[in-house]
Amino acid sequence: MQFALISDIHGNLPALKAVLDDIAQRNNIDATYHLGDLVGYGPWPNEVIARLREERIFGIAGNYDSTTATDYKHCGCKYENAHQELLSHSSYEWTRAHLTLEAKSFLACLPFRIDLRPLGGHLAGPTITLLHGNQILNTVYVTEDRSDAFLQKIAQSVGAKIGDVICFGHTHQPWHRVLDGMHFINVGSVGRPKDGDWRAGYVLLDISSNAITSTVVRVSYNIETAVKGVYDSELPNEFATFLQHGGESRI
Repeated sequence: MQFALISDIHGNLPALKAVLDDIAQRNNIDATYHLGDLVGYGPWPNEVIARLREERIFGIAGNYDSTTATDYKHCGCKYENAHQELLSHSSYEWTRAHLTLEAKSFLACLPFRIDLRPLGGHLAGPTITLLHGNQILNTVYVTEDRSDAFLQKIAQSVGAKIGDVICFGHTHQPWHRVLDGMHFINVGSVGRPKDGDWRAGYVLLDISSNAITSTVVRVSYNIETAVKGVYDSELPNEFATFLQHGGESRI
């Protein structure tokens, strides 16, 4: 089976459209799932949610989804300096103010975690666990340089075994590590990459009885429309520059 895994769309509708078009033209995708952070930083939070619902793409709650849905005091994002924190708070307040009640209700109902059994629950086979952050909080950044002990603790907590796959979002940077026969995969970001590549990103995960592979896919999209959308909103203009350069700071 082959899955398309998307994450961290962050209100970037042009990027989402391009990714979904790319997925649609592939005739070997069995299912698409999202790993959260549908909203925040981008000017189309309601439209992104509507498109995912229209396409019946299921997934989990990112930190931005659960905090805006519950009117938490902040988004749980990481700041490296005071300016980043100020920009992040501006984004959070704008997103909360512009989300419809229906959209907030949808975000509030997203589950924290999804477990998939692609070979069926009646057969031995891999489990794919979808998380946004770690197994306890969707605000924790699981980066590629995390220690073996850190990843082993996650695996133990979710009940993973040899051959299982644990997938993450939140960092906006794709990676794949194999540790103790278990696969740890970050699927990157559709709408707000932070790896220096402005193109939208997602992962194709291929599961067979004897192999597990992941492929990072990058998709060009109408970034001019995304930039104009930021400029035409009350969001900080720095968010447009961030998109153009594939991330200049970790917010």
